[in-house]
Amino acid sequence: LTLEGQKHYIESFIMSLAVSMRNLDQAFQGAGQKAYPFTSETTFHGPICVVVCNITICLAQTFASKSGVLRHDIHYWLGKDTSQDEAGAAAVKTIELDAALGGRAVQYREVQEQETNKFLSLFKPCIMPREGGVATGFKQVDEDEYKTRLLVCKGKQYVQVPFARSTLNHENIFILDTQSKIFQFNGSNTSIQERAKALEVVQYIRDTYHDGKCDIATIEDGKLMADADSGEFWALFGGFAPLPRKTGARGEDTTTDSHPTKKLLRVEKGKADPIEVDSLTRELLDTDKCYILDCGLEVYVWMGRNTSLDKRKSASSVAEELLRDSDRPKSHLIRVIEGFETVTFRSKFESWPQTTNATVTEEGRGKVAALLQRQGLNVKGLLKAAPEKEEPQAHIDCTGNLQVWRVNGQNKVLLSAADQSKFYSGDCYIFQYSYTEEDKEEHLIGTWFGKQSVEEERASAVSLASKMVESMKFMVAQTCIHEGSEPVLFFLIFQSFILFKGGLSDGYRKYIAEKEIPDETYTEDGVALFRVQGSGPENMQAIQVEAVAPSLNSSYCYILHSGSTVFTWAGGLTSPDDQDLVERQLDLIKPDLQTKPQKEGSESDEFWELLGGKTEYPSQKISSVPEGDPHLFSCTYSKGTLKVMEIYNFTQDDLMTEDIFILDCHSDIFVWVGQLVDTKSKLQALTIGEKFLKQDFLFENLSCETPIYTVMEGSEPPFFTRFFTWDSAKSNMHGNSFQRKLTIMKHGGTPITDKPKRRGTASIGGRSSGAPEKPQRSRSVSFSPDRPRVRGRSPAFNALASRFENPSSRNLSTPPPMVRKVYPKSGTPDSGTKAAAIAALTESFDRPSARETLMPRIVKKAASPAASKATSPEPKTKENSMSSRLESLTIQEDVKEGETEDEEGLPIHPYERLKTSSTDPVTDIDVTKRETYLSATEFKEKFGMKRVEFYKLPKWKQNKLKMGLQLF
Repeated sequence: LTLEGQKHYIESFIMSLAVSMRNLDQAFQGAGQKAYPFTSETTFHGPICVVVCNITICLAQTFASKSGVLRHDIHYWLGKDTSQDEAGAAAVKTIELDAALGGRAVQYREVQEQETNKFLSLFKPCIMPREGGVATGFKQVDEDEYKTRLLVCKGKQYVQVPFARSTLNHENIFILDTQSKIFQFNGSNTSIQERAKALEVVQYIRDTYHDGKCDIATIEDGKLMADADSGEFWALFGGFAPLPRKTGARGEDTTTDSHPTKKLLRVEKGKADPIEVDSLTRELLDTDKCYILDCGLEVYVWMGRNTSLDKRKSASSVAEELLRDSDRPKSHLIRVIEGFETVTFRSKFESWPQTTNATVTEEGRGKVAALLQRQGLNVKGLLKAAPEKEEPQAHIDCTGNLQVWRVNGQNKVLLSAADQSKFYSGDCYIFQYSYTEEDKEEHLIGTWFGKQSVEEERASAVSLASKMVESMKFMVAQTCIHEGSEPVLFFLIFQSFILFKGGLSDGYRKYIAEKEIPDETYTEDGVALFRVQGSGPENMQAIQVEAVAPSLNSSYCYILHSGSTVFTWAGGLTSPDDQDLVERQLDLIKPDLQTKPQKEGSESDEFWELLGGKTEYPSQKISSVPEGDPHLFSCTYSKGTLKVMEIYNFTQDDLMTEDIFILDCHSDIFVWVGQLVDTKSKLQALTIGEKFLKQDFLFENLSCETPIYTVMEGSEPPFFTRFFTWDSAKSNMHGNSFQRKLTIMKHGGTPITDKPKRRGTASIGGRSSGAPEKPQRSRSVSFSPDRPRVRGRSPAFNALASRFENPSSRNLSTPPPMVRKVYPKSGTPDSGTKAAAIAALTESFDRPSARETLMPRIVKKAASPAASKATSPEPKTKENSMSSRLESLTIQEDVKEGETEDEEGLPIHPYERLKTSSTDPVTDIDVTKRETYLSATEFKEKFGMKRVEFYKLPKWKQNKLKMGLQLF
């Protein structure tokens, strides 16, 4: 369990202490402490009540939340002929079982042919009640022999009906189970989805009652096909005869709610007294009492945390009596405990607080921990636990090809590689990310909306992105992302992301001009403050914030610059890894300039002056929306109205190719679209996701800016399929749902496809495709903690090196051309371009810039072993050879006449002339690398270590040592 899960476990344990355990059934002792395998037997005997406890830690069925909290559901099922004594006994035992589980289970009363969807989902593909019963203290039963039977679907269960031709109709699906063959009769008015689900039942009957060895045949109503199966089927009914047009209604439940008004009743001394109120609010419920909420088709019993076991039993009995009223419809009875209310229960109230979990003191936690320890449980870290650092997971290869466009009016402008990770808050962007998945090329097309972007350009971005998706035959994933709500996947794809204030688009410029709003667009010479965040080199961001003291946060590092003055600020709660990210972002925001490090609590006056003075600022880390437990919904969207129905205990087989489904993970929303969905509905997928967020069916208080993904069947990305036990072959089959499942059954459960599993599509912009020979290397900034950061390479070198940059290495400091090949052998640079570049730029190397940063050879040699381990070996090509020769020009220094050299050929100067306070300072040196001019002996004497060890330290620690020696 996580720390949050441990807290909930303790709270529920304390809550259970308020419930008397003296009257509990001995069979329930220890319930919830051991996982039992969940049986696959799904046959119920009609007259007898069955208690089913679904413990969430069970392998066959789990409701363990992301935090590790166990969620218990108790269902007790009553056959249609169950006596009142049996029903009452089942209700009492359910209350006792709940107490044994800690008093936090949601309890469902299930009546035959009126079961809840959650209960039915536990017994896939269906439940099939049988006549008769099992031997109990109330009844003795004789087992019947197996015989031919005719089953019909009623709601979501199959029941046995009279074996006669008059039973058949056009509205239902019938299953005729004989000794040697199983027939499925599809009524002409049934849907493809219903027929596909019926095949699952046929499969179950064959595997359970025939050991998987009997034949299967499907009979289509109204189609007079002269085949052996049809003849055999009708022969069992005495011969073929057409069915009347209307021989029966569908077997679904058509119960209507005759009590639409909600009534709240307080239970005291075995009686229910109504509470007269205008609207229902959470404040009406007292933790020391039990209540009944009558909603017609649903009746809830709410039990306060501090109620006794006897009070809970009494409230349950009162609710049972209420349901026996002959004038009311068949209703579901659901019992909930305070603090563990279901979504549907909370939805009945006008207002309900987001959280009502009771708090527990540390002293109380200590007592419970001691109790658990005496029971032999490990309670290490139960009260105090350091948060574990979780590495963000992208679930896809993040070393693929990225293209980014900025939306400008009705058009999109392709950005260069140097600018594709630099966004402005006033603009909208479109990005296309291409990556390799299972030897096939996949694509993700997304739109990003800045908080200050205008509505016209947002609509234009969606339209342009949709056209890209449509041009690729919808076989790509699409996403819509808002500033401030970016998912981890977005940052991992961009790796180094910088967000500036203001905007560059015409729409933004026009808007601020019309509204007379000051232009806050970032400029290099102005005052700017950046918050640096992220988990590492593959996931780091620099977000420009208001350049004022309240924008600081003790949990982050910052970059503050004003013209050529650059400060770095490290909050007191930051780690060395956080401080290392600042150095990496400086390479992108302000290279070539000397920085002035600041630590929280010891800032200079100049630093505070740039921020307008020192004031209070927060210290708590900015939280992001966590990923929650996934919920799958089937949905219908018509005339702007969205209707959804949750599918419990979902699997891949619940995704029908004719329909649209929504997967809600709290932090993200996925809209899955089947292959046979019409084009108009496919184009409305993002709209459906937006409607879902607005309606908030799970009452999660979801933001309307929650990231939305649209996923097309056959192109499901790994970050979607991870929520399922996924078989890619199923999503690439042909035909409708019924045809697919019939094909799988005929081939022994193996999906048959006659096309490749994925369809590769060409990227917008002329990108070639093909099978990759090797994966790309990870894209990151050219900085390693094992070597000093080299800033200030000459402009000539930067310009020339960018021409020869290895296309397999995406380096944001020296970006390659925008349209790159994912596959190394798909193309090579033009040799003539190289020659022209060399001829044009050779002279600049003879006259090094005064600002050029020189890195002595010993530094490079010290860093090389570590750097080589961090990167994969590259083939020795002409490009690499030329790039190495060019780089050597920036790391070698000519020895002037009269200077001494060490064994590496470096100029040597005494420490007294190199320190910043020297009265006779050395000139013509790189002042940011003073330590490199020390002799090896003096270097070890001053720093207490060799050069190799020094350059393996983090940059911030190097600077700290240099400041202490006046070399910084």
